[in-house]
Amino acid sequence: MSRSGSRRGIFEGLPIPADKSYLKEGLSRIDEGWTAARFDSLPHVVHILTSKDREGEIQFLKEQSDLIEDVVDEVVHAYHHGFNKAIQNYSQILRLFSESAESITGLKGEMAEAKNLLGRKNKHLGQLWYRSLTLGHVLSLLDQVEDVAKVPARIENLMIGKQLYAAVQLHVQSMLMLEREGLQAVGALQDVRSDLTKLRGVLFYKILEELHGHLYNNGEYSSSFDGPDGDSSSDMCESNGHRWKDSKSISREVPIFLSRATPDEFLESMIKADTPLNVKYLRTLVQCLSMLGKVAAAGAVICQRVRPTIHDVITSKIKTYSEEASKSSIDKAAKRTSDVSHPYGSIWRHELFQQKTKNSASLMAAQLVVSPISPAMAPTGDAQLAASQLLGSIFECLVDILENHIIVGELLEQKSSSEVDNVNAPHMNCDASWNPDSESSQATGCFSIAFSLSVVQSECQQLLCEILRATPEAATADAAVQTARLANKDPVKEKSRDGSEGLSFAFRITDAATSVPNEGQGWRRNSNIPQEGYGTARVIPDQGIFLAASVYRPVFEFMNKIGLMLPKKYSQLGNDGLLAFVNNFLKEHFLPAIYVDYRKCVQQAISSPAAFRPRVHATSVYSSSVGLGRPVLQGLLAIDIITKEVLGWVQLMPNYATELVEYVRTFLERTHERCRASYMEAVLEKQSYILLSRNDVESLMCLEPANISLQNSSGQLDNDVTDAEGVEVEIELSDLLLDMCPIKQENLIHDDQKLILLASLSDSLEYLADSVERFGESFISPPTTSESKNHIEHGRHNRSTSAIPKGLVSLANEYRRLAIDCVRVLRLEMQLETIYHMQEMTKREYVEDQDAEDPDDFIISLTTQIARRDEEMAPYITESKRNYVFGGISSVAANASIKALAQMKSINLLGVQQICRNSIALEQALAAIPSIDSEAVQQRLDRVRTFYELLNLPFESLLGFIAEHEYLFSAKEYLSVLKVNVPGREIPVDAERRISQILGH
Repeated sequence: MSRSGSRRGIFEGLPIPADKSYLKEGLSRIDEGWTAARFDSLPHVVHILTSKDREGEIQFLKEQSDLIEDVVDEVVHAYHHGFNKAIQNYSQILRLFSESAESITGLKGEMAEAKNLLGRKNKHLGQLWYRSLTLGHVLSLLDQVEDVAKVPARIENLMIGKQLYAAVQLHVQSMLMLEREGLQAVGALQDVRSDLTKLRGVLFYKILEELHGHLYNNGEYSSSFDGPDGDSSSDMCESNGHRWKDSKSISREVPIFLSRATPDEFLESMIKADTPLNVKYLRTLVQCLSMLGKVAAAGAVICQRVRPTIHDVITSKIKTYSEEASKSSIDKAAKRTSDVSHPYGSIWRHELFQQKTKNSASLMAAQLVVSPISPAMAPTGDAQLAASQLLGSIFECLVDILENHIIVGELLEQKSSSEVDNVNAPHMNCDASWNPDSESSQATGCFSIAFSLSVVQSECQQLLCEILRATPEAATADAAVQTARLANKDPVKEKSRDGSEGLSFAFRITDAATSVPNEGQGWRRNSNIPQEGYGTARVIPDQGIFLAASVYRPVFEFMNKIGLMLPKKYSQLGNDGLLAFVNNFLKEHFLPAIYVDYRKCVQQAISSPAAFRPRVHATSVYSSSVGLGRPVLQGLLAIDIITKEVLGWVQLMPNYATELVEYVRTFLERTHERCRASYMEAVLEKQSYILLSRNDVESLMCLEPANISLQNSSGQLDNDVTDAEGVEVEIELSDLLLDMCPIKQENLIHDDQKLILLASLSDSLEYLADSVERFGESFISPPTTSESKNHIEHGRHNRSTSAIPKGLVSLANEYRRLAIDCVRVLRLEMQLETIYHMQEMTKREYVEDQDAEDPDDFIISLTTQIARRDEEMAPYITESKRNYVFGGISSVAANASIKALAQMKSINLLGVQQICRNSIALEQALAAIPSIDSEAVQQRLDRVRTFYELLNLPFESLLGFIAEHEYLFSAKEYLSVLKVNVPGREIPVDAERRISQILGH
């Protein structure tokens, strides 16, 4: 800092008037040495003495001295009044101190006297001080008592407003207050304490009732409103003037039932939780129970109510379903039945009955079908539909209920770990079978997820038993065991391996002997037996074992949903139980009943005398529709209906497709054996059957052009045979048949009824083969994704349906082969019949003496037989097969006629005309068959006429014809024209050589 700055700091603030500002300037020039705290004059003296201008320096000092005196004068002048005032004050102070000293001397005396006085009154003052403290505490207690006395009324108001959590909060806080020191002995609070104790019980039962209602979705905040009483409400429910929409919705607002609660950690968690309203309410109720120390007591009461409530829920659903069904009109019920998704529709079981007005023979077929069940119990029947819909409705409700039980069960387990107040819980002997964790089971009053699931499955088992009319030996015992446990009894029971309640699978089938006409074994409920249990008879009048098919899918889906809901530690509980019960019932009773009863039906259908009897009053024209009169044999028509009915069960329980299709295969194999036997009865020891059993004949018949129609029906590939090759095959086969001559009548099938049977059997086998192929192609479908996953995981019924269609198609091919054999026998039979008649040509001389007008008798007999058999077979086989059966006659007749010339000794012109007349008559008879190939018939028989007309030609003209038509006839046939004696015809000696030369031999 500079000197001038230092000086300014020292002399700053001096009271110098503004008109004497020169004094400040002068002060600024004074050296800082003059202002030091310890002034040293020696340097100044030395400086003056050593200075050259001593007088000047002295003068300068004098000026500074004067300046300072002026400044001092100004300062003194400025502070003069203050100094005077200070002196006066000081004087006053001295005076006051003097007076105070005198007062203190007096006060000391007074203090000494007061001390003596207070010493004498000390005990009395202590008593007064303690009394003042007591009175203050009493006033505070009175204020608290006034507040606590109002608590019971406040709690009751909160309960009325359904603010249960706020009521529990207030109750807990009040009870804690009453336990505070000082309030325990207050007599006025005894009544309040008693009221709060009673309110604890009231609160508990109020909360318990709310919890019970919401456990079974019968509360204000439930996810659905269909409870034990069957009451339902709209999607909106009112509470305290507010309307709540679907409780599944998630909200971050304060729930209405917590609106008056004191903010705490639980309330904050409820606001932040991403859970539906009904779940929040359940958590709130469990929290209330925990705060009251009533977790175990609540669990015990819930356990006692589970079974009767579940029973009421099921009964209520059945009642509701029954009322809805009774309100439905007949038209709606019919439409509902027809809308059932099924590959073949509901016409299966009633197809013949619907057509009986159009075709009286359908009634005959229906009489052959002795089904073990009534139409209502058929796979698409009303009873099956009712059972499936009813169980689906019940299980849907139970899934929601179990979801609530799982939520509450987990919450109770969490709360029970910290609860110690089990004093008020009913005494119960819990068994580890109710819960994998027996210790937590005691703390929750034996209530657990395993317990609820076990009871639900047990009740469902009882329901299924009522529907199925089956009584498991241990089913009623399960209920008795649970009742005994709740009554402080502890019967000995073997525990299952996974710790869950085991279900017995031994059955007693009741009312099995009841039967009705045309219903086989029956399995119907006896109408004389009183209706008890769940009342399913109101909805399903036809009860019995066959309803197991409709039970399977609802149970499977029910258990699958439960498995997805269960926590991991309980996952094993969903693996067995009810689903195992149903699977066991299906294996031990339903499938065996299906097999035994339908096997009887099949046996009855194919063993009846009318089963393989062609229809007597068949329509004149073949129809491709059974409803319009297709003449399917009654036995096979019945088998088709039975087969469809058996396979109808697959739609209801696809996981048992393998067993059911195996049953169908067995039935169809047995039917095929019976068809084969019927076929053998018609053809045994007949020439046609013997020929067909020869490989060479069968091979040639397969190569014939006419075989194409049969190949198409059997699904095989067409033959790659040219027309020329086809003609050669026909001639070769004809020659083979002609080598069988002479044909005896006893080797032919002369019974027209057998021929009609073969025709009808062929068509019926084709009909059944088509039906079987449809089964394999479109009926069998793989199981659903959830089913496949479930069964892969648990190793049960893991089916592969890829092999099923192959087996059915293979069986269909067996039916088609037998159908083809039937029509091949008919074709051979007609060819042999033709040869049988045509062989008469070799027994007579065709040297006529007059021109006859009619063909030969054997031709008339043959044509008459062709016309009659065609007319009789027309209703039983298709036109293509009729063409096949009668189409082989012309080739055999033509070949036989041509070969007959070689065995004739002589023939005249009239004889040639007679043979031509025979050919024309046969051609006309065959052309009259609507389905026949008239052009092919004409070509073959024209060849006969051309051949015999060669006998009328002069030799030279014959040579010219042979030269032009070298390949029309064989060399042997041309030479036979020369060998026969024709009156009036001249034949040269070298005629045979000349013809051979033309033919290149």
